[in-house]
Amino acid sequence: MPYGPFEDSGQFEGWLMEKQESRDPWFYAIVDAQSNDALGMAAFMRADAKNGVIEIGNIWFAPSLQRSRQGTEAIYLMMQYAFENLKVRRLEWKCDALNAPSRRAAQRYGFSFEGIFRQHMVIKGRNRDTAWFAIIDKDWPRIRDGFTVWLDRENFDAAGQEKAKLRTQ
Repeated sequence: MPYGPFEDSGQFEGWLMEKQESRDPWFYAIVDAQSNDALGMAAFMRADAKNGVIEIGNIWFAPSLQRSRQGTEAIYLMMQYAFENLKVRRLEWKCDALNAPSRRAAQRYGFSFEGIFRQHMVIKGRNRDTAWFAIIDKDWPRIRDGFTVWLDRENFDAAGQEKAKLRTQ
């Protein structure tokens, strides 16, 4: 991430307060509905209404949210909002090419790998290669259907473990 690390929670809270006014990126808190605990954040960014493109990025999930039903549903809801409310033609996901967990998540969620932009950015003094992924509007119905099946309560046992894997391809 281009921001952080933060010296203490006060510095992080100050950063959060500053970002709550931003509309690009437009941050969302991922909050557990039962405990009301904030477990992560994600943002819509690089909005290009003229071309119908937006990106989901700045994703940070607490360990309890990573690879969980809640985390998957949070990303699904953002995807659904982008395609069904914002009416985008293209939804993008970009990450550091070295970030294997983010790359796996993008593909699990149905994003297609489009390539590596070499030396795309300088982050904290280091050249960053960026892996680009996207979903386009014609692929959304199939991907949405995969999420609908996976998120169904019947797909989870009493302990909350999935019975079948998410299928977006």
